[in-house]
Amino acid sequence: MEQQHGLLVVDKPRGLSSAQCTNRFKRLGQKKIGHAGTLDPMAQGVLLVLLGHATKISGYLMAGGVKVYQGTVRLGRTTDTWDADGTVVSEAPWDHVTAEAVADVVAAWEGRSEQPVPPYSAAKHQGQPLYKLSREGKETPLKVKTIEISRAEVLRVDLPHVTFRVVCSSGTYIRSLAHSLGTRLGCGAVLTELIREYSHPFGLDRACPLDTLLAEPERLPERVIPVTAALPGWPTIAVSPEEEADTKNGRVLVWTEARRARSRAQGGTDIPCAPGGNAVLLSPDGQPLALVEAAADGPRPAWKVLRGLWN
Repeated sequence: MEQQHGLLVVDKPRGLSSAQCTNRFKRLGQKKIGHAGTLDPMAQGVLLVLLGHATKISGYLMAGGVKVYQGTVRLGRTTDTWDADGTVVSEAPWDHVTAEAVADVVAAWEGRSEQPVPPYSAAKHQGQPLYKLSREGKETPLKVKTIEISRAEVLRVDLPHVTFRVVCSSGTYIRSLAHSLGTRLGCGAVLTELIREYSHPFGLDRACPLDTLLAEPERLPERVIPVTAALPGWPTIAVSPEEEADTKNGRVLVWTEARRARSRAQGGTDIPCAPGGNAVLLSPDGQPLALVEAAADGPRPAWKVLRGLWN
């Protein structure tokens, strides 16, 4: 099958890493492939797989895009990985914990905070992933990152198990939330199940099971979502053949009223070139050409290439 260009919304099964999922598509001829937002092997749910030119938009998909997770923890136990796939390092009584105490701790997650990075993670120290250092028995540094949780709620309490849902910023470690829950309750906790229900801008309702995608390779092209649909907040600008050549040669697109009117007539979005603005340039045949940002060419407004998508 020829190389596709766009995005697949995959319902990743438990037991496979994100890289193992993308490798399955390489067997279908998709050599240029990546994903936006890693899921641990124990997790399932929405994995955005990027094909061809769409591999270049990963950072723009994740920047500022929220994610929604449903997780389940088991109280009274801790592991070296902070989830149920790790080695148990301690156990403690949990019978003093109440549903009210659980709800209070989970509610306190909301807001902006510093979160510890799990010692078994892909975060790097001096060029080495923390999970590699941990597996080699080397000391891992304490790393923290800033996260933001806009909503956190308890869905079920069936002690020692607690199920919750969080709406959070990209890069949030749900294992760290589980670990912090156990620490605050004084009994330890490990993440036992995790479902990513939404990864901006797609939810499980748009996801197709991995096995189905692999079993029906002839339907893969019709399931690929174009770059413009993957970036719904980015308006489009239609360019002429001459402007396409200029873009590929690194020239800015000076945004005159004439150019704006012609783009609108060719199906582009009618937008001003205002500071802070972004857009997707479309080639004359309607294919994504480049991601651009509002700039200036002297006193004149212009669009400057952020990321070319043509090769």
